[in-house]
Amino acid sequence: MSRQQHDRSAGAWWLAPVLVAVITFVVFLPALKSGFVTWDDDRNFLMNQRYRGLGLTELRWMWTTFHMGHYVPLSWMTLGLDYVIWGMNPTGYHLTNLLLHSANTVVLYFVARRLLVLTTDRTPVGRTIDVAAAFAALLFGIHPLRVESVVWITERRDVLSGLFYSLCVLFFLKSCDEGQANRKWYWLAVLVFPVALLSKATAVTIPAVLLILDFYPLRRIGGASGWWSDSAKRVYVELIPFALLAAGISVLSLVALHPPSQLGFAGKVAVSAWSLCFYLFKTLVPTNLAPLYEMRHEIPPLRWPFLVSYAAVIGISVVAWLVRRRWTGLSIAWLAFVVIIFPLLGVVQNGPQIAADRYTYQAAPVLALVAGAALARLSWPLPLGAVSLASAVLLSLGVLTWNQTRVWLNSETLWTRVLEHDDESSIAHTALASLMFAKGNTDEAIAHYERSLALDPSYADGHNNLGVALVSQGHLDEAVAHYRRALELKPAYAEAHVNWGAVLARQGDMTAAIEHYQQALAIDPDDADAHVNWGNALVRLGKQDEAITHYEDALRMRPDDADAHQNWGVALAQQGKLADAVVHFQRALDIDPNRTDARDFLGKATAMLHGAPTP
Repeated sequence: MSRQQHDRSAGAWWLAPVLVAVITFVVFLPALKSGFVTWDDDRNFLMNQRYRGLGLTELRWMWTTFHMGHYVPLSWMTLGLDYVIWGMNPTGYHLTNLLLHSANTVVLYFVARRLLVLTTDRTPVGRTIDVAAAFAALLFGIHPLRVESVVWITERRDVLSGLFYSLCVLFFLKSCDEGQANRKWYWLAVLVFPVALLSKATAVTIPAVLLILDFYPLRRIGGASGWWSDSAKRVYVELIPFALLAAGISVLSLVALHPPSQLGFAGKVAVSAWSLCFYLFKTLVPTNLAPLYEMRHEIPPLRWPFLVSYAAVIGISVVAWLVRRRWTGLSIAWLAFVVIIFPLLGVVQNGPQIAADRYTYQAAPVLALVAGAALARLSWPLPLGAVSLASAVLLSLGVLTWNQTRVWLNSETLWTRVLEHDDESSIAHTALASLMFAKGNTDEAIAHYERSLALDPSYADGHNNLGVALVSQGHLDEAVAHYRRALELKPAYAEAHVNWGAVLARQGDMTAAIEHYQQALAIDPDDADAHVNWGNALVRLGKQDEAITHYEDALRMRPDDADAHQNWGVALAQQGKLADAVVHFQRALDIDPNRTDARDFLGKATAMLHGAPTP
């Protein structure tokens, strides 16, 4: 390449990454119309006051909490910043996710460009390398399997951790450049690694990935460099900080996760093989995707889907071993993909899914790099056929991703899609039933709850929620039976205790009701509903002062709790403190203008305060 060509190429170095970022952003634009969904978003954001802000109280919570089984303080900090900027407007949270994902594709472009130069023996200013790197970055960025990580606000940890994962790899690769005069890039990689870990612990695979890169394409260990030469030993020493950090966060993650009952060894092998094949297949054929692939309670390891999976995994591994000398890159790519995705294959079950689209976020770049490398093997200008095929692939992926993004528009579209994919999902039936119940379609809701429990009689949430629907129809004894069953299945179930207590209070047994509220708070000290209901029971027992302390506790946990303000007002009115009562009734109406009972209380208290007769 001439110097003039070199300068022209170097002058336009920014064009490809900018196009990658813009295309990725545009493809995911429907995400900006999406809201919070009743798939962890409700518990993480709508019912969680603790993350809202970046004050000392919020930061202390973020850095000490294992909320919902994860230790992700840096992810919480970005969500706290979103709250400071956007409040509870979901558009802002989605915008942050999308910007982080777009940035991730840009970093991946530079990682791909560097690796393609190393593996294809081409000069880094070659146009083929630029196009191939952009193709790899877009294959990752606009693939439908990315939708769950990008559009689900709860998965902020994926896009944030993914960004620092890629930066860590990029800095490490730069530190290994020939003739590098200083170690600044190495230390940047070391510093970025804990940032990735504190965003999501699945970044623990980075030390293994760096070791693989040291073997190929860096060739710093093995081969001519040897495995135990002085230079190889220096490589291993370089990896010690990464290994120590990974080990520490791994222990912390297991403590945070507190994993539920696990499958046996054979079941774990079956699920791991099946999900690995699922991710490979869906990468190639990304259709019929769903937000939830619910795991069945029984995993027969010798059923044909698992047998086919064992054969496929073994077959691919054997082929990778046989071609390791001729096509080293392919063999290394398979090894790296398995290593990165291994913690998410089912070794430790966390949740009700047998697989999840989001689990591909950190491993998918490996497969995209393989496709980019295939394109990079061609000379510039690229053959028209190759350009046409690459363009058609990206266009198809973009359309599929655009449509898949709309699945996450709201809770109803999400759970409807799950049932379209799997009509036997007990979780989806229960979630959709709760949405219908909230709309007042109680009979339809009960039908879905009953369908859910017919599919999975051991689903505690199904029993609890069916109990709530039965209470609304006055079937209190039936409801209590379901609350009791929910607690037999899930003893640490605060919500079921609160609901059971509410039925007992409705039946006039305040003492028994309070016992359930106490048990709920022993399980979850942040349960605002338990405090409100406990306060209500105390009011009925004539203990207004004690009740008010519970309303105060509830409002500390959930400042926008209209129920707490309204019932606090009732307690004050019963004590004759009408002026104070009016303040709380008005606050309840400010939070929820549709509360007719609060409006009635306000009118009566105001009239009494001014000496007017009340109805």
